[in-house]
Amino acid sequence: MKKVVWGIIGCGDVAEVKSGPAFQKIPNSQLLAVMRRNTKKAKDFAERHRVPLWYDSVEDLLGNTKINAVYIATPPSSHLEIALKAIEAGKHVYLEKPMTLSAKESETIVKALQTSKTKLTVAHYRRKLPAFLKVTELLGSQAIGDVRFAEIKVLQPPKSALIAASEENWRINPRVSGGGYFHDLAPHQLDLMLSFFGEINAAHGFSASQGNLNNVDDVINGIISFKNGVQFSGMWCFNISERDKKDQCTIHGSKGYINFSFFGDKVSLNSETEKEVFHFDTIPHVQEPMIQATVEYFLGKASNPCSAEEGLRVMELMGKFCNKP
Repeated sequence: MKKVVWGIIGCGDVAEVKSGPAFQKIPNSQLLAVMRRNTKKAKDFAERHRVPLWYDSVEDLLGNTKINAVYIATPPSSHLEIALKAIEAGKHVYLEKPMTLSAKESETIVKALQTSKTKLTVAHYRRKLPAFLKVTELLGSQAIGDVRFAEIKVLQPPKSALIAASEENWRINPRVSGGGYFHDLAPHQLDLMLSFFGEINAAHGFSASQGNLNNVDDVINGIISFKNGVQFSGMWCFNISERDKKDQCTIHGSKGYINFSFFGDKVSLNSETEKEVFHFDTIPHVQEPMIQATVEYFLGKASNPCSAEEGLRVMELMGKFCNKP
């Protein structure tokens, strides 16, 4: 395999800018086809992005023998079914988050991969963004000494600019998304905590539907005890006023703290010996660094940037916070 030849399944809003164009910009990567159930919209996407082929059927795209990898960018309710079909067809998979509707479904994918030669990477793309690589570097160099605890506060109004727009607001339909806005935003945030701090001892949480928006949980409170002794607390609330919105993570250590936003372009370090703010340029196609790492993995040139097992760990944490299997 000298080139990754892609098919995108689900060429909706996320694929327009955040991810889709990146598949055509990376060396040894080619976007050959896109698929959407609406033929007119699939054709429109293909023509605007200069993609040679378009389909309105998952099976037809998977049947193209020139395609050796697929990007599954459909809503989460279809991730399990399409991922299993792709694995059976022998296509490598780049799978959008949340990985599935539940940890149980994610475990089904993990088991399917164990008897297959298919490679799968979960699209927790923030791992490869410069700001979060900087956080990893600061933690590794003990810029704040020994880490004591981390805390997340994601507080947003019911209509938040942090939530990707879509024609139908499926993100608050639990049958399609698995839950509410927490299920859309928290996977990236929890994945970063796991990548920073490693294995966990225990996790617990509480959730509630306070705003009664489609009867999905809009406030979630979670805690984690990591095996290395680091403690974590997170609060997600999607029913507060516009004035009080917040998107912040602070990691406290024995000699200072690191502060950053999950949607910002800077990381602040405040330690006993140093005080500095690191700024980062906006990446036009935010998933490009992760897709590049995925291409290198599929070609056998690098390790998996985010495995199915790691995606499963995120789903298990979300289930524990929301008291769902």
